[in-house]
Amino acid sequence: MYKKINLLRDPIWPLLRKVTIPASIGSLFQTFYNLVDTYFAGKISPEALSALAKSFPIYFIIIAIGVGVGAATNTLIGNSIGEKNEKRASMFVGQSFLYAVFVSLLVTYVGLNISDFLLGLMGSSLENILLTREYLDIIFFCTVLVLIQTSLNGTLNAQGDTKSYRNVLVFTFFLNIILNPIFIFGYGFIPAFGISGIAIATVICQFLGATYLIYKVYCCKLKKYLFFECFKPKIFYFKNLIFQSVPVMFSMLLIGVGLFNVLYFVGKFGDLAAAGYGTALRIEQVFLLPVIGLNTAVLSISSQNFGAKNYERIRELYLKALKFGCSFMTLAGIIIYFNASFLISLFTEDLNTISYGIIYLKIAALIGPIYPTFFITTALFQSVKRPIYSLYLGILRLTALPFLCLWYVINIKDGSYEDIFYTLLFTNWFMGFCILIFIGSFFNSVFKKTS
Repeated sequence: MYKKINLLRDPIWPLLRKVTIPASIGSLFQTFYNLVDTYFAGKISPEALSALAKSFPIYFIIIAIGVGVGAATNTLIGNSIGEKNEKRASMFVGQSFLYAVFVSLLVTYVGLNISDFLLGLMGSSLENILLTREYLDIIFFCTVLVLIQTSLNGTLNAQGDTKSYRNVLVFTFFLNIILNPIFIFGYGFIPAFGISGIAIATVICQFLGATYLIYKVYCCKLKKYLFFECFKPKIFYFKNLIFQSVPVMFSMLLIGVGLFNVLYFVGKFGDLAAAGYGTALRIEQVFLLPVIGLNTAVLSISSQNFGAKNYERIRELYLKALKFGCSFMTLAGIIIYFNASFLISLFTEDLNTISYGIIYLKIAALIGPIYPTFFITTALFQSVKRPIYSLYLGILRLTALPFLCLWYVINIKDGSYEDIFYTLLFTNWFMGFCILIFIGSFFNSVFKKTS
């Protein structure tokens, strides 16, 4: 189906549907995958659930780097296709693969050496740090598989194919349901690994997913120019990948910093508060999936159209994606608000954990309608080769403004656990309105310079 999609000419609404739905379904199963991990961690112990929650901001380092690699690959290949330069697009395919491998080695080294420090900052006890490391160490050794997947997925997304990665995520979700209990609790000759078993299952799933995506890239339309020469390191292409990916990586890392920031303040209220917040956060992600799919769609469609200089089409795309995303998140917010207790109780029976989770979910429901503004605008910045703006947005929205506000509310005003999230409600809506005021002049400036 994706070969029939024309990102340069198809009408925007049908095109958004064709690209967004497979990406959203894939993200849905990726989130379900994480929820399965959360479910089985809860079956081990509340401490394991807390360990998994506190591992997420650190694990997010891998996710952030992967998003940067994937976004850069998508943008550069998409721009090249839009310019009708398929030879250069194919060169970026090979160079991105190499780039992913090189970056993964660095991420693994850094991750293994800073985990203890970051967990300590979040208020983890020595026992909790050791428990969390049983999971995290294995995950960091798996980094190369994760980044290879994101590189390959960026290649396919640039051509309008969001179905292949969806297939990977659907398959590995069901496989994870089978593998998790086997490696956590043991089966036959396989010993019980506890929380490490969750990570082992992930490694197996990532390996199989990467293998499938290699096959799909090998079969794509860029194959005719994909020679051995494409996989020799080229400084010019690496520079382009670095320029395009590093700001995205740092802007995504700021999401991890933002989560770390929130967990720092949440941690003041105990491990059960962290467990409740972490569980609720994963539930919230389910309802953000169409917005994440929109991010992928806007990046893929806008990248090709920017290469082809179809600027009015990019404006139309942005406005329609924004309308859809905000409308959906308003409906999702209503569902979350009135079903918070039921949703949290699906993953834990501990009443204190449930109570903490409900508080966050109800306030998150009020934040939701403004989230699409950030996702869609970030995709736009990346597609028009202005990724540094994503970094500026991340610094303001995820770190500087919320940290200052939270520090004042909690440390000066002696705020409650609930006050943490009301503060985030204010900072997100404030930044959302600032973006909507700014975006018109941004369009005019960028399109004028590239005409």
